[in-house]
Amino acid sequence: MHCCGIDEAGRGPLAGPVYAAAVVLGTSGAHIVGIDDSKRLTAAKRDRLALEIKAHAAVWAIASASAEEVDRLNILQATMLAMFRAVSQLPELPEALIGRIVIDGTQIPRDLKPWASERGLVVVAQPRADAEVREVGAASILAKTARDAYMLEVHSQFPQYGFAAHKGYGTAVHMAALAEHGPCVEHRRSFAPVAQWRLL
Repeated sequence: MHCCGIDEAGRGPLAGPVYAAAVVLGTSGAHIVGIDDSKRLTAAKRDRLALEIKAHAAVWAIASASAEEVDRLNILQATMLAMFRAVSQLPELPEALIGRIVIDGTQIPRDLKPWASERGLVVVAQPRADAEVREVGAASILAKTARDAYMLEVHSQFPQYGFAAHKGYGTAVHMAALAEHGPCVEHRRSFAPVAQWRLL
């Protein structure tokens, strides 16, 4: 029996949303070769696989929680929100095909358990599932490529920060730009390096 895999991208950056994706590969997506934890793939491979997953998976959905929501809720709760948004947005979840939902990590979104229970589904949190469960690996790829694409759009609005290169992570280039220009609307004000930018 197939499962629905959920994973996130973007918990660590100092700027931008946190993204999550939910994927049911099903029989139509079983032939896709090369699915793995997105962090172990090159950008080119992620982009190619994302296209294949979107074309051949039984169903998939991508969602996010904004930088403002990260600041208001905290990064953990914003991640849980993005995950729940993704799975709840799946078009016509093929319940007959799946018996469980597998999440990468150790925690399950609070609203997901009752949502899944109503549908007769079991929810499992599994560390390293993005490298061990194909559906979760597929979700990690969709979440990562969607977030990277968003950060390229952010770069076009705020090129002084170099988001196209570091995607919001706290690299030396990003920290220098933050010290020079201060935070923009996409920065997570609750993260210490942003909150303390005047000290940089």
